[in-house]
Amino acid sequence: MKKAFVFPGQGAQFVGMGKSLYENSPAAKELFEKANEILGFRITDLMFEGTDEDLKQTKVTQPAIFLHSVILAKSLNEKPDMVAGHSLGEFSALVANGALSFEDGLRLVHARALAMQKACEANPSTMAAILGLPDATVENILAEIDDIVVPANYNCPGQIVISGTMQGIATACEKLKAAGAKRALPLKVGGAFHSPLMEPARKELADAIMHTHFSQPSCPVYQNVNAQPVSDPEVIKKNLIDQLTASVRWTQTVQNMLADGASSFLEIGPGNVLQGLIKKVSTEVETAGIQ
Repeated sequence: MKKAFVFPGQGAQFVGMGKSLYENSPAAKELFEKANEILGFRITDLMFEGTDEDLKQTKVTQPAIFLHSVILAKSLNEKPDMVAGHSLGEFSALVANGALSFEDGLRLVHARALAMQKACEANPSTMAAILGLPDATVENILAEIDDIVVPANYNCPGQIVISGTMQGIATACEKLKAAGAKRALPLKVGGAFHSPLMEPARKELADAIMHTHFSQPSCPVYQNVNAQPVSDPEVIKKNLIDQLTASVRWTQTVQNMLADGASSFLEIGPGNVLQGLIKKVSTEVETAGIQ
């Protein structure tokens, strides 16, 4: 009977996130205030009282979700047997299993958000959700398109998010609909995350990661790039660097955690998207969330 902790990524944010935690826990309040100092602006004001537009900025969204998730995890009395996080959530997972300190995790997330924002501005690009086609069909169709367009997130069986140039995504959506996709839905995102277009951000983040201390974690992290359990700090670092330009293999991550004995999944942080995706992989498994 193994307990898995999972952590959400960008898109799960909402105004008011973390507010009750801040108001009801002195330990949580202290961590939020420490985060305000590290970031150099009062992110708590934007999280608790800001607007949807404030929270949608990548440089705010990513640290906000990280803080909500990590401070929640620290408030729990239980420890996980395995952890994973969807994209940005992988950083939350690495604080939860002790591979990263709270402070270093926040600094890396902040650096990641700024680097990604810069890459998005340099290369206008986008993403789209594709529903109702097998993974292999999507992969084969994307491989025939001349523009940059790749699978970005394998979210659950029958749901892939693709990422690429504006033209590449437009062409792919047409072809995938013609091939029988139930939906090919362009997403309101700042750019082509988890694609080769994030290479400038990957290089920038690589430098920050290589200069950060990673400890031996208390339990394995199932990493996005290969969906495998990892406990070696050096391998964790390499996979974390590669994550920005590689696909998020969430379907395979959940399958591997189940195969390795996960009997329950607790989603820690804003929203409940991951619980829904996990249920699409296995209807039997127990899921819950805390936000």
